Amino acid sequence: MIRVAVAPGVVHWPGYLDDESQAALAAELQAVVRQAPFFQPRMPKTGQPFSVRMTNCGPLGWVSDERGYRYQPLHPETGEPWPLMPAPLLAAWAELSGYPHPPEACLINRYEAGARMGLHQDRDEQDFAAPVLSLSLGDAALFRIGGATRGGRTVSLKLASGDALLFGGAARLAYHGVDRILPGSSRLLPQGGRLNLTLRRVTKPA
Repeated sequence: MIRVAVAPGVVHWPGYLDDESQAALAAELQAVVRQAPFFQPRMPKTGQPFSVRMTNCGPLGWVSDERGYRYQPLHPETGEPWPLMPAPLLAAWAELSGYPHPPEACLINRYEAGARMGLHQDRDEQDFAAPVLSLSLGDAALFRIGGATRGGRTVSLKLASGDALLFGGAARLAYHGVDRILPGSSRLLPQGGRLNLTLRRVTKPA
């Protein structure tokens, strides 16, 4: 397994999931989305929609609307609990995170061809000792990560289908985002586009 140290606290595993594992996980995610359909998040205060759609699995899910960013146990539209996290996600966390407690949320972002994600921090969690683990499925993305303050030096890398990326420690509050998607770079998802799965620990262990 190839392991690339991108920056302090940032590790990239190209091709972490092989073709068969990617297809199996994509099939499991179809069941997740049937139970918890994608929804359109909105920016706090302004209500402006994100360019990505999202859903979650696990005990908690991240949502955004006019009331702010937060984690909650229920889907914002169906009112139902989020589906269980597929076993391959828990296995990836156990193998790569270096953290002794299980993840509590897996945010699933659905990127279409023109979608992007501006530089931001993941700071709605209580436990910054836990890293964030990202898995990519489908079309490749140009990902950018910097430091804990805006305006500093950033590093760009291409995340392809099956890649894993972890940021924690010195990089746990690093600003990061997606500059663009590379349409047609993968045939994994019949409808095209990219799924980005980010596993997070939300609460501090007792």
